Amino acid sequence: QVQFVESGGGLVQPGGSLRLSCGVSAASRNIGSTYRMGWYRQAPGKQRALVARIYGDDSTNYADSVKDRFTISRDHAKNTVYLEMNSLKPEDTAVYYCNEFNVYNPEYGVYSWGQGTQVTVSS
Repeated sequence: QVQFVESGGGLVQPGGSLRLSCGVSAASRNIGSTYRMGWYRQAPGKQRALVARIYGDDSTNYADSVKDRFTISRDHAKNTVYLEMNSLKPEDTAVYYCNEFNVYNPEYGVYSWGQGTQVTVSS
């Protein structure tokens, strides 16, 4: 069983910052520490989309819409993945989720989704 618990969302003004956390519990693997992890978001009426990913060697990749504003990282000891979000825009408003991403199609998560954390950017 793999479970993801996202936290850290909230209401923030445009230009503000938030730091999301993803706790990963796994019976047999330190997924958050060693595997391919991604942050996804789903805005109302839209499909869930991958916005940032981190590989086993800690290399990263970002969607163009968040590049230079968001940073994905992880704490190996805590088996936790983070998403630092700066210069937030109203279009960043969405529910944010984490998951191990499918190596052949990163837009798809490998495991069941957690409850997500709501990020609302509004003045």
